[in-house]
Amino acid sequence: MIQLRAIFRNASRHVEQRLSVKSRPTPRAWISTGPQQQHGTFYEFRTYYIQPHLNAAFLKLTNEKIHLRTAHSELIGYWSVEYGGLNQVFHIWKYDSYAQRASVRAALAQDPNWIEQYISKAMPMLSSQDNEVTYLVPWSKVQKPPKDGGVFELATFQMKPGGPAVWGKAFQAAVGTHTGSGYAHAVGVFHSEFGPLNQVHVLWWYESADQRAAIRHTSHEDARVVAAVRESAAYLLSQKSKLMFPCAFSPIK
Repeated sequence: MIQLRAIFRNASRHVEQRLSVKSRPTPRAWISTGPQQQHGTFYEFRTYYIQPHLNAAFLKLTNEKIHLRTAHSELIGYWSVEYGGLNQVFHIWKYDSYAQRASVRAALAQDPNWIEQYISKAMPMLSSQDNEVTYLVPWSKVQKPPKDGGVFELATFQMKPGGPAVWGKAFQAAVGTHTGSGYAHAVGVFHSEFGPLNQVHVLWWYESADQRAAIRHTSHEDARVVAAVRESAAYLLSQKSKLMFPCAFSPIK
């Protein structure tokens, strides 16, 4: 009888332990420990490589016919690359969702004016195309320059894998020291979703290329900038940049 009671008590304890484990909340793990994407808006970066002898003709055609494209979705900006890549144009398009982008592409494929007046003429002028889907980092928004004119720099940073949970705070501090100190105006800070991963793009605006050169010289002697950039560089694998001029029809210029 004593043995039976002991067996019963042990079995009861085992059931209680199992019920207790089931009632505990399931641990949750997050890829990102920082601010997360809260909406579906994304930005498509498109780069077209133009045949050198047709560069002027392509820009002229696009200037005349871009309204056929912007009738379908929002263009953020359109630039001609001056340094960091010859015979290139770079443009950014905004979409509220992937479904919207799909519907826009379908509508363009059925738009005879777009096809006949632009696509059929523009595509033979290109040697290749590239695109990338990006999101604004949670702490950034698109901000137009304080005035029209000037030059834009697209600085691209290849970061270590892990996303904002790894490099987010350090990178935000590096950008913040530049903007907060009045050295540069950030139009937007974007991170890649499709295309090369773990990339962050900062679109800067300057009054001129000479002003950019002067600002970089001054900022590199600022202890606040040096400290912030040094910390961010610990997560950096490589970087590159392009200096660009806005086209006449670019919304941001």
